[in-house]
Parts: sequence; structure tokens; C-alpha cells
Amino acid sequence: MPFNVLIRDRPPASQEPRPHPVAPRGLLATMCACVVLVVGMVAAINLAVPMLAASALHPSASTLVWIVDTYVIFFACLVIPGGAAGDRFGRKGVLLIGLGLFAVGALLSAIAPNVAVLLVSRAITGVGAAAVLPNTLAVLLHAVPVERKGATIAVWASMTGIGGVVGNVGGGVVLSGGSWRWLFIAAVPISLVLAALVGRIAPVSPRHGRRLDLPGAVLFVAASVALLLGIVQGPESGWGSPVVVGGFVGAAVLFAVWTVVELKVEHPLLDPRLFRVPGLRSACLGMTAVFFGMFALFYVNASFLQYGLGFSVFRTGLGIIPLTIPIILGARHVHRLSQRIGLDATIALAFVFVGGGLLGLSTSDAQTSYVEYAAWLVVTGIGVALALPTLSGAIAGSLPHAQAGVGAGLQATTREFGSALGVAVISTVLTARFIAALPEDVRADHDPHTVAQALATTDPGRANDVVTAFISGADLGFRMVGVTVLVLGALVVLQSLLSRRGQAHSVQQ
Repeated sequence: MPFNVLIRDRPPASQEPRPHPVAPRGLLATMCACVVLVVGMVAAINLAVPMLAASALHPSASTLVWIVDTYVIFFACLVIPGGAAGDRFGRKGVLLIGLGLFAVGALLSAIAPNVAVLLVSRAITGVGAAAVLPNTLAVLLHAVPVERKGATIAVWASMTGIGGVVGNVGGGVVLSGGSWRWLFIAAVPISLVLAALVGRIAPVSPRHGRRLDLPGAVLFVAASVALLLGIVQGPESGWGSPVVVGGFVGAAVLFAVWTVVELKVEHPLLDPRLFRVPGLRSACLGMTAVFFGMFALFYVNASFLQYGLGFSVFRTGLGIIPLTIPIILGARHVHRLSQRIGLDATIALAFVFVGGGLLGLSTSDAQTSYVEYAAWLVVTGIGVALALPTLSGAIAGSLPHAQAGVGAGLQATTREFGSALGVAVISTVLTARFIAALPEDVRADHDPHTVAQALATTDPGRANDVVTAFISGADLGFRMVGVTVLVLGALVVLQSLLSRRGQAHSVQQ
């Protein structure tokens, strides 16, 4: 189908159709399934890390992080342009293009003969996901009557949490087939079936003339990649190496240039002036911190359960479920709790649980029972359940109603950006500690940087030494991420308290 046919899914503004009084049957389920697909892939790939590490691709520790994070970075940085493209060219059309790109990227990932092709394929899949996520909500909001919009948004938002569960459980089922390639093969028919359903039942919605900020999008992606380059390559290249220093310097320069460009462009990708609003600034930092901790956990959890506790990949997929129980059962009660104890107290409590849960997980070793490990997952999940609706409401409440789309884009960007940083940071800490904790003769003979490399080149009788070194790295990673989450949480609460005090002082004057 030609591109111009796909994007011309609605008439000019002068002939805009009225919103559908009743959404087409199955539309909500289809849009939610699209969300679960693109969000679930963020979580599912972590289960495949041990398989990828032992595969014929022979990825290094840093390359494993890029295989995980390339999708997340393009997803995070382009989700706002994806929504803007839908506004300009047609939400249904851009959603279809996104699902098509997702399918193409997944297929190329499944047949990738080397790491370079896999990374490019992951980037294509991320671009597709960025086109899918915002336009599912936009299509729904156009289709449902006003009185049902609130309930529709709530259901759609819950899919971003459920997607992580489905990604872990579904990924475990698929990967139990024995190859990481099956994960990407399975995504192809799912995305094509969803594209067919979208094409059949999604309604046409009006277009808007807002121009796309392509320079802003390119600069944001480049700055984010440069930042992760510095973080990820540190253990392998050395923290003073040109590539690492260049990554950090390049990120600072590119973020500065991006800020200047966004301040001057008529329709910025993300207006930096928004962050003058204290409540918005602290809530975005809080959302980034929560997902920083949660996806650092996802990255290490899959390897810890398989290497440390001897779980199969299927059991590993099920092993994360205790984290999600408080999110599923407790989210609806958070608003009532927040009204009773206050917004700041709720946010503080959320970070205490998230950070405390991660610190509790750092005490785990090969002798830890799964019940004890799962208890710390529940503690972390309580914190996430408290944080997500509270911070989402704070972001939405900090902006006028006319900028609701910007708020939704900000939430998606901060979530995915925090996820990418969490994976990069905990992997960096884990790798450095793992290498240092390996017995000297194992390091000297083969200089392994991953558990798979060490196990493949070491006498089977020394496997316990390798696993012990990995657990040491995982524990240090959990401790550092847990402390970081607690510190960032303290900053969020302090910023919120100071802003409220300033507002009260202004009212008194």
C-alpha cells in the first residue's frame, strides 16, 4: 500500500468528522493489545540476555546492553514525535506504519547474522513502537464519548504495567523453545494481526497542522545515545578512554544544543521551559527514578534467577510475578491513600519501598530461597504501585488541559528513558564487579566480561566461582541502584515540599 494512502486517513480540518458516539466493538481491546506488545518487548528481551550471551553472535557485556537499550532509546526519544506525526498525518495511518515497522524490525532481528544487523533491527523496532504507543490512546480518545474518556484512559494506562507482566511471562514461554530468535519471530505475526485489526476497526480522526520538530528529535536521540555510550563502555574501554570521555562530553554538548534549538523552534518536540514548573520537574524526575530502578531490576532478575537459582527461562518469566501483584491489586487504592496522608507522604513512601526492596534484593545469593527473594519483589512492587498513579497524576496536574498530550508524551519519555538508564547503569556496575570478583587465573586466561564467556572458557568444576562472581556483581548493582533511587526520591520530595511552601508564601503575600 502506498505511503500516501496510509497517511490520508482523515479529511481536511474543514470537513472533520464528529467523534463516534460509540467506539467500534473490539477497538479498546485492540489498542490495549498494541500497547502490551510494544511495552512487553521492553521487558521480554531481558529474559533472552543469557541466551544471547551464549549465542554464536558472541556479544560483549556492553553489546548486550546495547541490544536491550537500542529499542528502548529510540522508543523513548521518538514517542513524542510519534504522537505529533499522528496529529499531522493521521493517527490511524501512523499507527499502521508503526506496527509495520515493528514487524519488519522484529523479523530482521530474528534473522540477524551479526550484532550490527541486530542493533539496526532493534532501532527499527523502537521507531515502530514510538509510532504505536501515543496513537493508540489518540485513536481511543477520538472514538469514545466524553463521559467514558476517563475510564478509557485508566484502562489504557494500566496496559503499560500489564505489558511488563505479559512480556516476562510470554517471553518465558516463547524462549523455552531454546533460542532467543523465537522471541522476535513470535512478535511478527502478532504485530501483523494487530495491524489488520487496526485497519479494519479503527476510526478516522481529524488532522492538525502542527509541524514536526525533526531537528529536535534527532538531537535528543543523539544526545541520549552519547550519554549511554559513556555509561556502558566504561568497564570495557576504561573511564578515561577517548570513547567514554567523548560520550559524556558529546552528550553534554548535544543536550545543550537541543535546548537552544527547542527554545527557538515554533513547535518544539519538548519545550524546556515546561520544567520551570516545580511540580512537573519533580514528578518527571520521580517517574524517571522509578523506572530506573524497576528496569535495572528486570535486567538483573532474569540472569540472577537463571544463573544464581538455576531457574529455567520459563520459570524465570513467571518469577517476576510477585512484583506485579501489588501493582495490579493496589493501584486503585492509591488515590484514597494519597488523599488521607498527602501527596508528598505518598511519594516518599513509594520511594522508601522501591529503594528498600532493591536493597533487600542485594542480600540475595545462591542459597537464598525464592520465597525470600519474592518477598523483596513484593516490597518493590508496593513502591511502584504507590508511585505510578501518584506521579502520573502530578505530571498531568502540573499542565493545563490543553497540554494533556504533552503530559502523556512526557510520561512515556521519562518512563522509557529511565528504563534505558537503569539497564545501562546496573549492567556497568555488575560487569565491573563481576570481572574484579573472578578468580585471578580465570581472568588471566581468557579475560571474560560475561557469565556466558566465563562458563564457556572455564573448567566445569569452576562454574561455582563464576556464578559467585556474578552474584557479587548483581548484589553491588542492586545496592547502588537502590541507594540512587532513595537519593532521587529524597530530591523529588524536597523539591515538592519547597515548591508548595513557595506557593503558600506567594498566596499569603
